[in-house]
Amino acid sequence: MSMPNIAAQTLQRQILSGTYKTGQMLPGQRDLAESLGISRASLREALSMLEALGFIRSMPGKGTLVTSGRSNPAAKAKATSAAPSSAELQSTFQLRYIFEPDAAALAARVINVHTTPRLWGVQARFEDALKTVDLVSASQADLAFHQLIAELSGNSGLLQISRDFETRISHSLRLPFADHSRIWEPAEEHRAIAAAISAGDADGARAAMQVHLLHTAARAGISFLQP
Repeated sequence: MSMPNIAAQTLQRQILSGTYKTGQMLPGQRDLAESLGISRASLREALSMLEALGFIRSMPGKGTLVTSGRSNPAAKAKATSAAPSSAELQSTFQLRYIFEPDAAALAARVINVHTTPRLWGVQARFEDALKTVDLVSASQADLAFHQLIAELSGNSGLLQISRDFETRISHSLRLPFADHSRIWEPAEEHRAIAAAISAGDADGARAAMQVHLLHTAARAGISFLQP
């Protein structure tokens, strides 16, 4: 696990435990980076993750505010200057809508008794993380679920696209978690996708993935032109 991810998990745990309470400002970045033993660049990346996940909000000229984890327009629009713009997010969701449904359909055509447990294993990791509101781990399992489907499609090009755009896809996956009251919705949609793939239902898998991507974009406050 990368240093930014480790730092994000540490800060997430401190927020959930009440070390940093809702409405409280986090320490300054220099002090926070020193306390975590990481560089300020790694800290900024960790803070970007947490803002996208709805735990904090950057307040220009003031610092970083711990939020309630409810719908956070600031996080949905753009977490930090390093985060993708709304136009980039629209492009990312549109790209995902073009290739991920077909990846799911292909995976359904070639799924077997050896690969099915891998799919449900990643889904179990996702749900286990959600149970403890470990959204850093949940977003990582979310990415793993989608990349595994690309792998299971048997098409190396689809898997390469997924990996090439991993940073942008990861951010698009985090944004819907900003509203902590809706964190189980993607898990339910994942189950529908996994069930269709496991049953060898290519059309059902494609449709379930399309629904999931449209709902994910909507939860993130993003709309895009469908092909």
